[in-house]
Amino acid sequence: MRLILYSKPGCHLCEGLQEKLEQVETPALELEIRDITTREDWFQQYQYEVPVLYWADGAETPIPRPSPRATVAQLAQMLQKVLTPPPAQ
Repeated sequence: MRLILYSKPGCHLCEGLQEKLEQVETPALELEIRDITTREDWFQQYQYEVPVLYWADGAETPIPRPSPRATVAQLAQMLQKVLTPPPAQ
């Protein structure tokens, strides 16, 4: 699964989330970090919101921001729940 993390230098919340995401083993993640200071459109959209997390599933689907206090296991569990499609009926 590919995730996109919008971040900016010096953002402690961004750095903390990135560190935890890099430790998540299940589900297997491919993490793309996008520095919002490198593009004006990203900066305008996310300057007050980072860290912002998206699932790159053909489009960019927003993922609710996890608590900074969440453990790696809690983060993995939340991602598993958010990224698992509902069963077909």
